[in-house]
Amino acid sequence: MHPLLPILLLLAPPPAPAPMSIEVFSPDGSIGRTTITAADLPRAKAAAGAEVVTIQQTGPPADRYDLVFIGDGYTAGQQALFHRQAVARWAQITAYEPFRTLKDKFNVWQVNAVSNQSGSDNDPTPGVRKDTALGGGFYCDDLARLICVDTAVTRSYAALAPGADQALVLVNSTTYGGSGGTVTVSSGGNAQSGDIVVHELGHSIGGLADEYGGPGTYSGGEPSEPNATKRPDTAKWASYLGRPTPDGGVIGAFEGGAYFDKGVYRPSQNSIMRTLGNEFNLIGIDRLTAAINART
Repeated sequence: MHPLLPILLLLAPPPAPAPMSIEVFSPDGSIGRTTITAADLPRAKAAAGAEVVTIQQTGPPADRYDLVFIGDGYTAGQQALFHRQAVARWAQITAYEPFRTLKDKFNVWQVNAVSNQSGSDNDPTPGVRKDTALGGGFYCDDLARLICVDTAVTRSYAALAPGADQALVLVNSTTYGGSGGTVTVSSGGNAQSGDIVVHELGHSIGGLADEYGGPGTYSGGEPSEPNATKRPDTAKWASYLGRPTPDGGVIGAFEGGAYFDKGVYRPSQNSIMRTLGNEFNLIGIDRLTAAINART
């Protein structure tokens, strides 16, 4: 080894944090994306021991989808509030098909991560600071409704529950907001934010593509997701064409989806994978049903 090599290695700048894409949700139901790095995420103290509460257990974790709610901004005296909001959020999820029909295929857990202070950073106004278990805060990436948390600490808390297939963070706030990415975040005290969780489960369980578009024309290969195609004349959901769909209208080939307005097509006009507040379309329901049944 060259004698100067260790010195040069010490002087070399650290690699730039890898960018990550997360979803941003608006109160009007529209969805977009922004790119951040791990350096943009909040930092919280390492996960401590926490009580795990059973909301619903229908079978062994190996044979169920295990959803784990973790609270942020709930003090020791507010864990009962967190429990009520977690139960209410689960009820919102199971108001949608196929989760309503397949409710018993899930275990649902609650991890009581205790925060020193109640609430969230930058809520109700920018500049507010709270000492919370997951470091959650609004105005992530300077976007008012985007809530970010320390994802590593969140996953550590989630791992305390059996199975832990999906971490669902509830932030102690009544302000609409949330985010989608490696963990799903929503405001526990804002019912409308529950649709964020349903949309994200479409990704994590069903492997569904986003059906909203964006500037430009899609030029890649055939998308792997079941609800996006570049070949409207031979759509991969051809056997569904013309059938009524729960999100309205009939299954067809509608241009726009997978982050592009042109060159790619979705199965229905406006499912929850395009705009919050709607149902899944038939392709989404069947894909989710197959994934849940295969696991359980």
